[in-house]
Amino acid sequence: MTRDEGSATVEFLAVGILLLVPLVYLVLTLGRVQAATFAAGSGASEAARLTAAGAPPADAEAAVALAVTDQALPARTARLAVACAADPCRTPEAEVAATVRVDVPLPLVPAFARDVLPLQVPVSVRRVAVVDRFAP
Repeated sequence: MTRDEGSATVEFLAVGILLLVPLVYLVLTLGRVQAATFAAGSGASEAARLTAAGAPPADAEAAVALAVTDQALPARTARLAVACAADPCRTPEAEVAATVRVDVPLPLVPAFARDVLPLQVPVSVRRVAVVDRFAP
């Protein structure tokens, strides 16, 4: 019996944990960023479409909030900006651009650290819709 018996198991566990913990954290973070990308994309598309169709701005805001909460993100993390190529926005064949920005907080970060450092990833998506040629 040698003194090194069992040390391979300890070394395997130590190295495995050192490699596994950052890998799991990376997967969690990338999953949240991907969810925010989906939310921002669908929210921007719907907001641009609704604005081009003549819906009130509150409907576009509600569409963005629904898209963000559908991806299990807080609605307060999303911001919508709508820009029109023509004045007024409902000019036939004018472009309406909607940009949605979602700030994704990094997972498993304590609240006191968030107050000191900006520990979030910004995701921004811009979509354009065209007003109907025969819009009133």
